[in-house]
Amino acid sequence: MTSTLRTLAMAAASAALLLTLAACSTPAPDPTPTDAATGDQNAVVAVKTPCEGDEGVTVVVDASALGDADDVSATWCVSTDEAIVAADAFLAADVTTEGTDQYGDQVVCRVNGVPAEDEALPAEDGSDYFEKCESMPAAFAYWSLWVKPADGEWAYAQEGPATQQLEPGESVELLFTLNGEPAAPAS
Repeated sequence: MTSTLRTLAMAAASAALLLTLAACSTPAPDPTPTDAATGDQNAVVAVKTPCEGDEGVTVVVDASALGDADDVSATWCVSTDEAIVAADAFLAADVTTEGTDQYGDQVVCRVNGVPAEDEALPAEDGSDYFEKCESMPAAFAYWSLWVKPADGEWAYAQEGPATQQLEPGESVELLFTLNGEPAAPAS
């Protein structure tokens, strides 16, 4: 019984010592930045203007091919000094995307709810098309993802929004094309 009491006493002393050491230690600094205005960690700020130089990533949404383009089309500067995934840049700019049933978020079907499921999209043959987001959008009515390196030219993104990496100074655009227009980003 003496050895049992001794073992219990040593365990209690060890636990007390660990608690004392833990209380005296300084916590490690939090490596994640905090936005002072919102208190959000890892907050990325977006403003409705293109970025200048390498102050961040420029995010563009161009729905000019649709009638409700003014409600959706805009340009933002997502300030960051590190690489960011396109989906995170869209999130920072408050741009919501919807994928398809078959391809998930790797194929963009709607941006900020456009085109709506009940919106008739006119095909060149005069028929109406309604986007249901089941599979690939129609070849004449679709959102495409474009990237532009700093001081470079626009090109189709080689990856989807969830994996497309962007460096400060680069731009990303979601462009809606209807019956071939516009075929590429404006600038």
